[in-house]
Amino acid sequence: MEMINEWYAANQELLLQYIIDFAIAIAIIIVGKWVARLVSNTIIKILNSKNIDTAVSSFVGSIIFSLIFFVSIIAAISHMGFNTTSLVAIIGAAGLAVGLALQGSLSNFASGVLLIILKPFKSGDFVEVAGSAGVVEEIHIFSTQLRSGDNKTLIIPNSAITSGTITNYSTKPTRRIDLVIGVSYDADLAKTKSILASIANNHELVLKDQAVTIGVSELADSSVNLVLRPWVKSSDYWPVYFELLETIKVQLDEAGIEIPYPQMGLHMNKED
Repeated sequence: MEMINEWYAANQELLLQYIIDFAIAIAIIIVGKWVARLVSNTIIKILNSKNIDTAVSSFVGSIIFSLIFFVSIIAAISHMGFNTTSLVAIIGAAGLAVGLALQGSLSNFASGVLLIILKPFKSGDFVEVAGSAGVVEEIHIFSTQLRSGDNKTLIIPNSAITSGTITNYSTKPTRRIDLVIGVSYDADLAKTKSILASIANNHELVLKDQAVTIGVSELADSSVNLVLRPWVKSSDYWPVYFELLETIKVQLDEAGIEIPYPQMGLHMNKED
C-alpha cells in the first residue's frame, strides 16, 4: 500500500495530465461528430436550395460527414500523444486488408458513385431495380432507399442496382398501355375491334394525338387474342389501365361477345 502511495505521489501530476488529455480527446470526438453533422446538413440544405436532386445531396452529405468524423478521431488520437503518421500507415494497411474482406461493401460504394455520376434515376422517380419497384427516396453510400407502392421502405445494395437492369418509368412523359383481350372463335372480330376502338377513343385520359393500335395478335388454343394499345400520360397509366379492363368486360358482355376462360368439355358417344 505504501509503494502505491509513493508511486501515486510521484506520478500524480502525470496521471492528472493523462486524465485531462483523455477528457479533451473525448470532447474532440464529440465536437467533431457535431461539426460533421452540422456541415453535412448545411451542405445538403445548400444543394437542395440549388435544386440539386435530393438523392445526390444526401449521398454527398454522407461522404462529408464520414470524412470530418474520421479527421476528428485522428485529431483526438494525436492529442493523446500517439504518432498519427504511423497510425495512419497502420490504418491504411488494415484498411487494405479489411477492403479485401469487404469487397461487397466497396462494390456498393463504387456503385453508389456511379449512380450519382450517371444519374439513371433521381429522387421521386418510379423505378424497377433488382427485382423491386418503388419511388426513389435517397441514395446512400452503400445502398439506395425506395418506397414501394404499399408504403414499405426498401433498402437495396447499390451493387445489385448497377449490376442489373434499371427500368425507370418516370423519364418519359407518356406510356403505352398494352392490353391483350381474348374472345371466342365465334365472335365477330370487326364488331369486337369497333367496341375496343370506341372504348379507347372515348376515354378522357387516353391521348388523342397518338394512334390507338388494335389488331389480332394470336390465334390461341381457346381464344382469338386481340391487342389494344392506347397512349396515356405516365402519371395516368394505372388508373386508365384498370378502367379500360373493366369497361371492356362490361361492354363485351353487353354485346354478347364471349371472353373464353379455361374449361374442360366431356363428349360421350352412345353406341347401339
